[in-house]
Amino acid sequence: MKFSTSAALVLSGLIALASPAVAEAPSGIAVTQAWSRPTPPGAPTAVGYLTVTNHGRDADRLLSADSPAAGAVSLHQMSMTGGIMRMRPVTGGLEIAAGASVSLDPNGDHLMFEGVKRPFRTGDQVPAVLHFQHAGAVRVGFVVR
Repeated sequence: MKFSTSAALVLSGLIALASPAVAEAPSGIAVTQAWSRPTPPGAPTAVGYLTVTNHGRDADRLLSADSPAAGAVSLHQMSMTGGIMRMRPVTGGLEIAAGASVSLDPNGDHLMFEGVKRPFRTGDQVPAVLHFQHAGAVRVGFVVR
């Protein structure tokens, strides 16, 4: 079957629209399922969740993040001990082994957007940059849902 150039362009555009948003660094780090919750007016913080997959041959480490939507973004770990939720900053970054995925989710590690500049509203896309030890800067958009 032959396609004209314009038909091929339309088809490739439709495929791109149907595909989920994925940020991938040349080193093989892919970031998927980046999302955040809406925040009430005046809330000083928001959270970010995502999945990082390392398609590379070597381990990498998520060191930090930043966003124009917040004064600071930090990596936090949440744990439950004796029915008490504890949250603390992750020091030294978060390792992503070669060939592995790490999920930041509501029950564990997450990104904390501190000093948010305006409320996160359903449907917004919050831009951020993740900084990896080897992959460098990876841009990602957190969908607010």
